[in-house]
Amino acid sequence: MATTVVRPADPSFRDAWRLAALFAVVKVLFHIAATAWTIHLGYGYFRDEFYYIACGRHLAWGYVDHGPIVALQSRLAILLFGKSLYGIRMLSAFAGAARIFLTGLICWAMGGRRPAQALAMFAVSVGGIYIALDSFLSMNSFESLFWMTCIFALILILRNGNQKFWLLWGAAAGLGLLNKPSMTFFLVALLIGLLLTPQRRLLLNRWAILGVALMFLIVLPNLLWQIQNHWPTLEFLENGRARGKNLKLAPLEFLKQQILILAPATILVWFTGLVWLFRSPLAKPYRWIALTYLFFLAITMALHAKDYYVVPVYPMLFAAGAIAWENYFAKTRSVRENRVFAFPIFETIILAGAAVTLPMAIPVLRPASWVAYAKAIHMYNITESETAATGPLPQFYADRFGWQEEVDIVTRAYNALSPEEKANACLWGSNYGEAGALEFLGHNLPTVISGQNNYYLWGPHGCTGKVIIAVTPTANADLMSEYQSIELVGHLNNPWSMPYEHRNIYILRGRKDPIAPEWADHKDYI
Repeated sequence: MATTVVRPADPSFRDAWRLAALFAVVKVLFHIAATAWTIHLGYGYFRDEFYYIACGRHLAWGYVDHGPIVALQSRLAILLFGKSLYGIRMLSAFAGAARIFLTGLICWAMGGRRPAQALAMFAVSVGGIYIALDSFLSMNSFESLFWMTCIFALILILRNGNQKFWLLWGAAAGLGLLNKPSMTFFLVALLIGLLLTPQRRLLLNRWAILGVALMFLIVLPNLLWQIQNHWPTLEFLENGRARGKNLKLAPLEFLKQQILILAPATILVWFTGLVWLFRSPLAKPYRWIALTYLFFLAITMALHAKDYYVVPVYPMLFAAGAIAWENYFAKTRSVRENRVFAFPIFETIILAGAAVTLPMAIPVLRPASWVAYAKAIHMYNITESETAATGPLPQFYADRFGWQEEVDIVTRAYNALSPEEKANACLWGSNYGEAGALEFLGHNLPTVISGQNNYYLWGPHGCTGKVIIAVTPTANADLMSEYQSIELVGHLNNPWSMPYEHRNIYILRGRKDPIAPEWADHKDYI
């Protein structure tokens, strides 16, 4: 095992980070071009983006259904790049670039040379789920950044014995937990993987304790927020389980989805890496990486998590698999000469396979063409992770349609009110997508309220209920009993949007009881 301390003067390290930086830049440029193309095709903002932007306007140490990092991400994106689609998605593209960068450095730290580093980064670059997650504003694009930094820190400790890298581990682990609670299960799997191998010795020093302490210090404000707000995230997760929100896949179906969402051809790299970590004598110091993956996979399957919850962990397997291929073809001319693309046929096969499945990852086809294409390659209706009924498009695409129509109808209804009614009006969205769209896309509209997730915690903002323009499914008996008059002013029926977004828009007048005292009845953590 190499014991050289990593210094900027190390030629192999210098070459590795330069190559990694090149792949990272290409990644960012790809997403800029992809966003331009989706706009050209008519795809708009994704519903969750509206919600995260709203959360960015209410910065806090915690939120009902996600960590605070994505709210900060949205706030920074708006400040740095403006409200355009390019701007709000830019930091996710940068996070995806960081994933690729770390993949290259992990490969280098484990002993891979330029051919292996390039193969690992290339395979991660074309992974369909990574392209999807990095193409819109979300916390998911940042997961691998924090998870793989933890892995990289531990490998560096093994490589040169510098225990101070535990502080890097602690910072990455803490920020990762603030990004998304699912990192908890990754850390549990990582701990088990280390304990079951000789590398458990890494845990037995004061720097490891300091790293763990740093992690808890970073997470503490979020923990206190959860306590202060009566553990809303746990309530949110329990509601999702009780209502059967997510699809529950059998183990074999779950494994099949792993292959599909990563782009099927890339299994030649990441699965090879898993085998190499278990079988190769050269990989013995890193066997804990394979165990971490298997235990994390088992945990997610046992909890019936969404299939893409596993994807942040794969870059370390891609790095290992690329080293395995480099070692296997060590005597070939391209590997001996340390070429960047030393496996042209192999890499062409991966690229061709990824190109076939690219329309499943990001919108590169118009809606009608996508439906025809998905049916032609027998991948229609296999991209869902939730149980909600869908229309012609999967939710990931359907949730980009209908928002401007909603805002336009509500705006016309509001402008038609009398001055007195305008002074007492507020807007209601049945879910955070509708509420967020009204806030983000609307101009000169009144206060928007909703009962879903963090909108509930933000409260009714003084809305009295004298006049409410509501986006809601139907005027049911409960609604009719609460208001003196209900007027239907519009209907949302975009053919490409999700069926549950085919809402009615009503003007509700004369609420019989004030909203504020009954606000708890509107709580909907789901």
